[in-house]
Amino acid sequence: MATHPQICGDGFSCGLDAALHLISGKWKPLILFFLRDGTKRYGELKRSIGGVSDKVLIQQLKDLEAHRVLARTDYQEVPPRVDYALTPLGRSLADALVPLCSWGAENMSEVASIVAERDTLP
Repeated sequence: MATHPQICGDGFSCGLDAALHLISGKWKPLILFFLRDGTKRYGELKRSIGGVSDKVLIQQLKDLEAHRVLARTDYQEVPPRVDYALTPLGRSLADALVPLCSWGAENMSEVASIVAERDTLP
């Protein structure tokens, strides 16, 4: 008989489920990582991340703002100037990703090898 995770009072099965709810998606963890260094404008953030389309980056930023993980400051200037910064909740979440970043750096060669091997499979 299969067992199902028990849902806690907040609707999540565990703390990891709650955290993943906020950072789900390919780009959100990278946004958090690059904002750890401080406030960034949209263009700086896009260049830091690389490979993300404007449409997707804008949506991911809106999601993170709606989840109170980052704050968006619009200076109401022409040309437009908008900054993004982590909230205290976002800072603590970004700090929690640091060990995962370290693991990735330590195992990057092996992961790259595994990915390359899988890409050659029929």
